[in-house]
Amino acid sequence: QVQLVESGGGLVQAGGSLRLSCATSGKIAAISSINKMGWYRQAPGKQREMVASITSGGSSTNYAASVKGRFTISRDSAKNTVYLQMNNLKPEDTAVYYCNALKLGPMMRDYWGKGTLVTVSS
Repeated sequence: QVQLVESGGGLVQAGGSLRLSCATSGKIAAISSINKMGWYRQAPGKQREMVASITSGGSSTNYAASVKGRFTISRDSAKNTVYLQMNNLKPEDTAVYYCNALKLGPMMRDYWGKGTLVTVSS
């Protein structure tokens, strides 16, 4: 099993910045089996959407069009932590942000954190 705990959310004015963290814990074998980590968000009344993802080696990243150029996903393998640096925040970025860990293959597993709330005021 893998546990994910998000932190770093809060209230910020439009144009400001926040950095979210996702700490990963669990059995070493389970953590080592993760292929991709990502951040998703869900705004009130809307479906959950992918924000950014990064492969286990950090060699490949992917971003939603709405955040490209403003958000940066990174990981510190030594700390088993994934970050989401969010700059130039907009009111439409307001949402609960969730961390996701994905293990691909025949024994695919999908892990989620409980989320952290980001509120951007205009």
